[in-house]
Amino acid sequence: MTILETTNLKKYYGSGDTTVKALDGVDFTVENGEFVAIVGTSGSGKSTLLHMLGGLDRPSSGTVSVDGKQIFLLKDEELTIFRRRKIGFVFQNYNLVPVLNVYENIVLPIQLDGNEPDTEYLNQIIKTLGLESKVHNLPNNLSGGQQQRVAIARALAAKPAIILADEPTGNLDSKTSQDVLGLLKVTSEKFSQTIVMITHNEEIAQLADRIIRLEDGKIVGGEGQ
Repeated sequence: MTILETTNLKKYYGSGDTTVKALDGVDFTVENGEFVAIVGTSGSGKSTLLHMLGGLDRPSSGTVSVDGKQIFLLKDEELTIFRRRKIGFVFQNYNLVPVLNVYENIVLPIQLDGNEPDTEYLNQIIKTLGLESKVHNLPNNLSGGQQQRVAIARALAAKPAIILADEPTGNLDSKTSQDVLGLLKVTSEKFSQTIVMITHNEEIAQLADRIIRLEDGKIVGGEGQ
């Protein structure tokens, strides 16, 4: 089952001779439960694409469908709610709330939606990510790798249709990067979670089920397409 699909996705900045084509007709699909890495050099359009997939920015033209819904047909408020319920984000800078402890950070998106956390499911995530002894800690008492694991737990907590990871190991050393990505892969398999990750790191990308290569705003190749 296709969980994510883009059709002729374009994002242009400027006009005339100064037009910058950040995305220039991107078509691809992701199946439910897949772990896909999108790789490319700086300026290739990776971050722009991820922002489009997550509804954080609107395209110049083209469509993005998540879980069967064309997200850019939604009004801004509807899109915000859809994004909170259906899309989990893992960012390079963790984006944890410093005054909330680990557990409070993990359940925050669920509470913002006015729902009660699934305690059994959350405990499974926390255990899988090795955070049981850290649930009462504030983020500034954690290492970078631990903070990123909290961010992964938060992304999984609301059982989204898809998780988008933006250079999730960009601030981590190579060993911690491998550990965190290994855990991300384990959790994706254990909880049947679909993940799309952007990275410039070829070694990290090899952990994914499939690699898509982006260059100058276009898909130029990939493995297992």
